Amino acid sequence: MKTLDHWLASPWRRAAAAALAGALPVLAFPGPALWWWAYVALVPWILLVRTAPRGRRAAYDGWCGGFGFVLAMHHWLLPNLHVFTFVVAALLGLLWVPWGLLVHRLLGGAPSAGRGAAALVVLPSGWLLAELVRSWQGLGGPWGMLGASQWQVAPALRLASVGGVWLLSFLVVAVNVAVAVLVAVRRARVPALAGLVATAAATSAAWIWSPRPGTDERAAIAVVQPGVVSGPDSADRRFDREERLTRRLADRDLDLDLIVWGESSVGFDLDDRPDLARRLAALSRDTGADVLVNVDARRSDKPGIYKSSVLVGPDGPTGDRYDKMRLVPFGEYVPARSLLGWATSVGKAAGEDRKKGTGQVVMDVGGGLRIGPMVCFESAFPDMSRHLAADGAEVLLAQSSTSTFQRTWAPEQHASLAALRAAETGRPMVHATLTGVSAVYDANGARIGSWLGTGASTSRVYEVPLTHGSTPYVRHGDWAVHAALLVLAGWAAAEGVRAVRFRRTPSVPPAPPARTAHGSAARPGR
Repeated sequence: MKTLDHWLASPWRRAAAAALAGALPVLAFPGPALWWWAYVALVPWILLVRTAPRGRRAAYDGWCGGFGFVLAMHHWLLPNLHVFTFVVAALLGLLWVPWGLLVHRLLGGAPSAGRGAAALVVLPSGWLLAELVRSWQGLGGPWGMLGASQWQVAPALRLASVGGVWLLSFLVVAVNVAVAVLVAVRRARVPALAGLVATAAATSAAWIWSPRPGTDERAAIAVVQPGVVSGPDSADRRFDREERLTRRLADRDLDLDLIVWGESSVGFDLDDRPDLARRLAALSRDTGADVLVNVDARRSDKPGIYKSSVLVGPDGPTGDRYDKMRLVPFGEYVPARSLLGWATSVGKAAGEDRKKGTGQVVMDVGGGLRIGPMVCFESAFPDMSRHLAADGAEVLLAQSSTSTFQRTWAPEQHASLAALRAAETGRPMVHATLTGVSAVYDANGARIGSWLGTGASTSRVYEVPLTHGSTPYVRHGDWAVHAALLVLAGWAAAEGVRAVRFRRTPSVPPAPPARTAHGSAARPGR
């Protein structure tokens, strides 16, 4: 132990250790997908921060750990953003400075049982505060939220229907804190054990009593994934391939309700290319189903480039259109371009900012099916799918493309998010990609059929059970976040009261030494 303390005495070695500890949770996400690892992944980071000699060092440990966490979760951006990836990770890592201070305050030194018990609630709340701030679209959105690592765990998905991914993050951090206390804080082991029991009880209660979505009927939805198409005239050749794959569905004489193409599946505005609109309408007539395409092009009716979900029926575009609202920073626009425009010279940042839509749309598909489209990483935002479900969407859809990141962990991570959105809302979700991983989940977040991997170029039909009813998360929203903010406010108020009382307590001067009968001061010990 003394050897480790001596090694960590170097600020640089300690910073490297904190960054490495912060990166450990990435192993719980796809590709490794070691979901169980999430429940202990934060323990090394917590144990390191609690040994900080001062609060300032704990703040640095929080920053370095946050840097490692963000960099690990977004490491697949390095070939595109290069050195700017480290800049983004350093800036976002600052969000974990308050968390580092909280860890040091509650678990540093020799904490009492009361401080250990408070840590089980305050530290998860502090973590949710960091996740809440970085979930803002301008800071990159909620990619890699800790609770999202539990996308394949049925009890966790049931909890998501109650409190969303926020509740999962809270409980995962709470378990990590309890384990850290059991390892290093002897006097607070009883509260730690009580916290673990409470977590197990909450999970069991959600499994037993949370409402399950009722199934009414089924919808046959086809996903068309063309695969990578590159080189000259790639937009035209991609459309040709998607047309051929869609026409195979007509040859199989299927009773389809909807056909979904991926993000940027059409590279031309359909008003400028009526020939493409006619070909899509012909596909709709031949297959007997509407086709939802995604147009990535400069609009003819308004200035700028938009990414839009466009519904096409047997007579052409139906008029239902959704323009993407939350754009990918640097990928689709450069924040504060006047200051950060240099990012385009060191990576593949957007040369021109795309335009945003103004509101979400629920579309009526022929046959009475109501769908709620999202585009690309909008599926990472739990509030968007929740609002679509509340507005009456029966099926959630995400049109995506990860052509730039085919050989990374990004496609699997992106596809896994649809399981959480389905469980949160009690609505099935279709994640259709141009290239990447396409996946379909039922209203409980369970996978329907198999994934279409990054090497697939095909069309596939999924029988999707439709549901009715509403989940607690759709009805009550982000209550877990609000509760966490109240916990932090209450703890801050208690700390403030404690500080005021300490300052007002008068200092007691030391008692004068006792005098002997001869008037001399008695020496201690005599």
